[in-house]
Amino acid sequence: MSVATTAGLYACSRCFSRHSFEDLSPGQQLCKECRGAYPLVKCTYCRSEFQQISKGSTSPICKKCEQNVKQFGKPRHCEFCNILAAFIGQKCQRCTNSERKYGPPVFCEQCKQRNAFDKKDEEKKIDGKLLCFFCTLSCKRALAKTKQTDPARHSHVRLGSNSKPKEPKKPHDKRPQREDVTKLSDGGPTQSKQSRIDEGKSNTNASSDHLVALTQLREQIGNLQRQLAQKDKDLLAKDRQLTELKAANFTTETECRNRLKTMQHEHESKAEQMSMRIKQLQKDVANLSKNVKNKSSLTILKSEKERSSSGGEDSS
Repeated sequence: MSVATTAGLYACSRCFSRHSFEDLSPGQQLCKECRGAYPLVKCTYCRSEFQQISKGSTSPICKKCEQNVKQFGKPRHCEFCNILAAFIGQKCQRCTNSERKYGPPVFCEQCKQRNAFDKKDEEKKIDGKLLCFFCTLSCKRALAKTKQTDPARHSHVRLGSNSKPKEPKKPHDKRPQREDVTKLSDGGPTQSKQSRIDEGKSNTNASSDHLVALTQLREQIGNLQRQLAQKDKDLLAKDRQLTELKAANFTTETECRNRLKTMQHEHESKAEQMSMRIKQLQKDVANLSKNVKNKSSLTILKSEKERSSSGGEDSS
């Protein structure tokens, strides 16, 4: 192949085969064969579509988000679009760039969330509606499906493509002329190829949506399992603490009961001793009172005798 013919061709980033610029996919610059061999999936975090590098890899995370996860950790939900892609701050990179370029967000006319940005361009609106990024993608997919399933539009496009005059070939060019991809219409055999490509894209989009949903459900299940394990640990720790408190309460109760019994026994013994002492003292008091009475009677008798004796002596 000469240099003149290869000058307008571009290499596929995967198989390095030469193709026209229109045949390569935007972004990753892959040819049709590589796009068919490697499915188109959605990123779990930023929700952007990307081509998987290898057939064996099932990770639905793009390279940018994978690098951000390694650098900043797991992201948070964006405060505007509510997707799990806020690695730095409270906003994802798409909303941060859009806010910097177009100003603060406004309400989307379809999902009614404050995540749409007014680009001041009526051509970028769909049916004159101001939509967010995700609603715009879903509307474009719906329009592509209606184009495929609309037979009147398909026949009209086919007739329009057949009515175009053929371009005359150059007389000195013996090589087969290649049709310009940019000038091909949607009719004829290219329409069937395009419909197959669109069907493959829709299938890969559906499978990527399922993969994203599965990964999100797995992450939620993992988080719930971790929370359940943590709660089980907390419950076990509380049960252990409760049994320890019950054991301590039981020991204190037994100690208090034993102490109360010993105090009651000592009180009873002391009361008995005091009652016996009181009885003994009462006996001693009674004996003393008797002795005092006897002594007083004896003194009275002695005094009376002395008086009688002194009276007899006086009379004599």
